[in-house]
Amino acid sequence: MFDGKDLSQWRTFKQEGLSEQWVIEDGAIKLTAAGGGDILTRARYQDFDLRLDWKISEVGNSGIFILADETGEHIYSHAPEIQILDNERHPDNKLDTHLSGSLYDMIASPKASHRLAGEWNRVRILLDQGQLTIWQNGVQTASVEIGSAEWKRLVAASKFADWAGFAANSSGHIGLQDHGDVVWFKNLKIKELKR
Repeated sequence: MFDGKDLSQWRTFKQEGLSEQWVIEDGAIKLTAAGGGDILTRARYQDFDLRLDWKISEVGNSGIFILADETGEHIYSHAPEIQILDNERHPDNKLDTHLSGSLYDMIASPKASHRLAGEWNRVRILLDQGQLTIWQNGVQTASVEIGSAEWKRLVAASKFADWAGFAANSSGHIGLQDHGDVVWFKNLKIKELKR
């Protein structure tokens, strides 16, 4: 998805090109300033094993989206998010389900998976026939089947309860969030699971 040198597999949400705020720095994708917009892969993925490293600036917030489309107003309109956050300083740290590694607003990540802002974190996101499993820094942070009774209960208790089309896609783009803060991503690798 990214070899440290080439951003051609990425573009800005609902645009053909890539904003100049998203740059390559020391082999990593870096959002240098607010206004770059959310970005997504040109390709769509259904069943996959995604691995990447991320680092957030102090008081920073960002995220990784899966199963994203461009039919909603925002990249997050239909896409589940794996949260990226400075857990110590960002004001969104009041809810456990908003801490880094969490399935945002649905499943809280354990404290053992957390690292301080400025440190690299390794995330693995496995989606296999609807079963979504997430690890951060070697610790499993979530495991749930999209569309199951448990999933529906989690959605109903979240901010997404009334969001039409949320997580309804069987395939979609991988997205990286511009939440207005400097963030880095590297070692982005995805393996499609063939049947």
